[in-house]
Amino acid sequence: MCVNAARARQQSRAPPPPPRDLRVLPSVGLPSTGAHPQKSMNNKFDALKDDDSGDHDQDGGSPKDCEKEKNEEEEKDANTTKKKAVVPGAGEHPLQYNYTFWYSRRTPGRPASSQSYEQNIKQIGSFASVEQFWRFYSHMIRPGDLTGHSDFHLFKEGIKPMWEDDANKSGGKWIIRLRKGLASRCWENLILAMLGEQFMVGEEICGAVVSVRFQEDIISIWNKTASDQATTARIRDTLRRVLNLPPNTIMEYKTHTDSIKAWEDFHGLVNASGGR
Repeated sequence: MCVNAARARQQSRAPPPPPRDLRVLPSVGLPSTGAHPQKSMNNKFDALKDDDSGDHDQDGGSPKDCEKEKNEEEEKDANTTKKKAVVPGAGEHPLQYNYTFWYSRRTPGRPASSQSYEQNIKQIGSFASVEQFWRFYSHMIRPGDLTGHSDFHLFKEGIKPMWEDDANKSGGKWIIRLRKGLASRCWENLILAMLGEQFMVGEEICGAVVSVRFQEDIISIWNKTASDQATTARIRDTLRRVLNLPPNTIMEYKTHTDSIKAWEDFHGLVNASGGR
C-alpha cells in the first residue's frame, strides 16, 4: 500500500493541461494567456506541497517497512530525474535554456541556517519550451496574492537559488524594492524578458527572484560574474526598460560574497546575544 500511495502522489504532481487560448507574442516569442486564470483551491499552498509536508497517511505495513519503501521510491525517482532531462514536446517552441520554478516560505524574525534555507526551498517543476512554461505559470499564484514571508524563484535548470551554488558564488544580483501592488506585473515582465533572452548577456543570467514582504516587495535578477561591470550595466539598463521604471528608481547591485558576509555577521551577533 505504501507503493500505491507513492505512485498516487507522483500522478498528483503531473503538470496541469495547457491553456486553451495559447498564442504567441511576436516581440519575445512567448505566448500570452490573457488574464492567466488561477486555479481555485481551498488552500492555495496545497499546490506547492510535497512529500515532506506530512499530509500523507501510512496505511498497512510497519513504519519501518513504509519508510524503507518510501526511500527506495525517492531514490528511484531521483535517478530517473537525472537520466531524463525535461525536453520540449513535439511541435512546441523550445527555449534557449531549461528553467526550474522554486518556492520558499519562512517565519519572519526567525534566523535560518544555510542548511535550513536549502531544505525550505521547494522545487515546483522544470520546463524546456514556451508551452511548458505557460502550463506551470498560468496555474501558479501571483506574487501579489502571496502572504507572509514568501519567495518565487525562477532559475536555469541545474542552478539552485542559493549564493553558494557554483554558478552563483562569483556573481551578484540587481535588487529593486517595490511598493505593494506592483510585484505581480513586474515579476511577469521580468521573467518573460529573461525567457525571451532580452538581456543579451550570453550565459550570464542565472535566474530571478520575487520576494513578498509585509511592507514592500522585492525583485532581483542574478548573474554569474559580479566583476564584469559592462555586463552588470547592461542588465541594469535592460531592467529599467522591461519594467518601465522611472529614472529616479533606486537600484542596488549586491555581490553574493557581500551577502554571505552580511548573513554571517548578523547571525554571529544573534548567537552572541543568545538569540535563535
